[in-house]
Amino acid sequence: MSATSSNSIRSATRATVFVIDDDTSFLAGVARLFRAAGFLVKAYESAAEFLEQRSPDTAGCVVADLHMPGMTGIELQERLALTDNPLPIIFLTGQGDIPSSVKAMRRGAEDFLTKLAPKEELLAAVQRAVERDAQERDQRARRKELESRFNRLTPRDHEVLSHVLRGQLNKQIAADLGIDERSVKRHRTSLMGKLEVQSVAQLAQLAAEARISDAQASVGGSNR
Repeated sequence: MSATSSNSIRSATRATVFVIDDDTSFLAGVARLFRAAGFLVKAYESAAEFLEQRSPDTAGCVVADLHMPGMTGIELQERLALTDNPLPIIFLTGQGDIPSSVKAMRRGAEDFLTKLAPKEELLAAVQRAVERDAQERDQRARRKELESRFNRLTPRDHEVLSHVLRGQLNKQIAADLGIDERSVKRHRTSLMGKLEVQSVAQLAQLAAEARISDAQASVGGSNR
C-alpha cells in the first residue's frame, strides 16, 4: 500500500467520498479504489440524484465527472456553492478540457484530473479535499459561535463596545454617550461576560477574529 493510501486511511474515519459519474463501470471502479484506501464511499449516477440524497452535515468531498447528462459537473459545483456546507469537489474528465478546468479551478475546485490519471494522484487529491473540508467546517463552526456571542449584546452593549475598541476610557465613553461612568462599567462587564472574554486585549482579538470594527460594533447596536 502506498504512503498516500495510508494517509487516507488515517484521516478518513468520518469522511465520505461522494462519487458521481454516469459511466457505471467507471463509477464502480473508482468507488472500489476509495473504499480500499479506507474512505466511506457513496456512488451516484447523476448529480441530481446526489443532491436529492445528500445530507449537508456529512463531511467529505465530491469526485464528479465533468460531462454528464442533465446537470453537468460545473453546474453541480455552482449548486454546492450555494449551500451552507459546500463540499470540496474534484473533477474527472475523459478528455482534456482546458477552458472548463480553468473555470472549475477559479470557482474553488480542489483539482481537475483526467480519468487516466494515476491512482496515487487521485487519492492525493481526495486526501487534500477531505482535509480542506474539515478545516472549512471548523472555520464555519467558529464563525457561527462568534456570531452567537455577538448576538447576545444589547444595543447599548454595542455602543459601549464600539468605544472600547477605539481605546477610550470609561470617562470618555460616558461623556460621548451621555451616561454616567457606573453605567459604562456595568455595560463593559456585561458585554465582556456575554462575549466570554476577560480583558480588553481578548475583546479586541475576538472582534478582529469576527471581523468587527468599532464602527461595525456601533452599527450592530443601532440595527438591533
